[in-house]
Amino acid sequence: MNQVDFSYLNNTYQQFTNVGSPIYINPGFNALFKVGVNDLLEDYRITGGIRLSADIDKTEYVLSFENLRSRVDKQLLFHRQSLQNIEGSSNVKHHTNEVLYMLKFPFNQVMSIKGTSLIRNDQAVYLSTDLKNLKEPNTNKTWAGLKGEFVFDNTREKGMNLYYGTRFKAFAEVYKQLDEKNKQLNVVGFDFRNYQKISRLFIWANRIAGSTSFGNQKLVYYMGGVDNWLFPKFNNYINVATDQNYAYQTLATNLRGFTQNIRNGNSFMLINSEFRLPVFRYFVNRPLKSEIFNNFQIVAFGDIGTAWTGSNPYSDKNSLYTRIYQQGPLTITIRTQNEPIVGGYGFGLRTKLMGYFVRADWAWGVEDAIVLPKVFYLSLGLDF
Repeated sequence: MNQVDFSYLNNTYQQFTNVGSPIYINPGFNALFKVGVNDLLEDYRITGGIRLSADIDKTEYVLSFENLRSRVDKQLLFHRQSLQNIEGSSNVKHHTNEVLYMLKFPFNQVMSIKGTSLIRNDQAVYLSTDLKNLKEPNTNKTWAGLKGEFVFDNTREKGMNLYYGTRFKAFAEVYKQLDEKNKQLNVVGFDFRNYQKISRLFIWANRIAGSTSFGNQKLVYYMGGVDNWLFPKFNNYINVATDQNYAYQTLATNLRGFTQNIRNGNSFMLINSEFRLPVFRYFVNRPLKSEIFNNFQIVAFGDIGTAWTGSNPYSDKNSLYTRIYQQGPLTITIRTQNEPIVGGYGFGLRTKLMGYFVRADWAWGVEDAIVLPKVFYLSLGLDF
């Protein structure tokens, strides 16, 4: 399989660099090449893939072996990712190598549990752009992790991006650094989605998701934007708390009406609601030969959510309320008053184009009861 893509091969947490303003490295435009082979009865499957970015700074490799012969599905996966970033005055290449072993046990057709164990090595290589960086030693961090998931899904597909029913996932993760004592990261979260029929193929889709990280190492969530955003924008002006010992970072989406990092923290909560109307299929009441018209949808949506540090979004310990400015020997801390919860609303168009499900959204963000200028999103992928 060959395709143009705007996502990473494996959804893994990105290293948090903690240098200056926050930076999240988006995948950007890339080419994905994937090949797979399986036996006649599909009991065994081998898959390999490579993702090459346009700037050659972001590459990924994945190799997977699956044993599907018994009721318990087994998978062994190797994943390597390389990302390049400017950190202060240094040009740093981050390499992540992971080996994951996954077991999946289905209770029935709609419920299953999944367990994952992994070993992960993060290496930072200072590129020899000057004498200072030439002398910088490479750094390595090795983590071991366990993840457990419970999945329920009784949805029925009535068309592309059109479902009836309910699906949800609850998960817990624990990571421990092997080459340094007393460093542990814990994550728990959930994602609940429900799809209600209003009239024939007219669907009302709702989602509520949340997660938190805790321990002496944490995960920071950047809220805002959409999944697989073709031209992502990141807000570097909203700082990240310096007292949370963040080890990794990830995105909390979708929250339309804003760029990435409108809010951040070690916890987040998010609600999405969409009305999906497949216009031509609804009124013609039969499948159409044109893939574009057959899958064309008009969507109206509303999003609301926040990310925070501390016990709750309104806690005094939420880093949103603190601004720190440094000028020479002076450090000034200012307490601000902000509404932590933000929202957005708007409309969108969906259709399948050249084999891709393309999403176009126009959204207005609402922050501190002020409606902000419209933001346009062009992205790929199904559902929220």
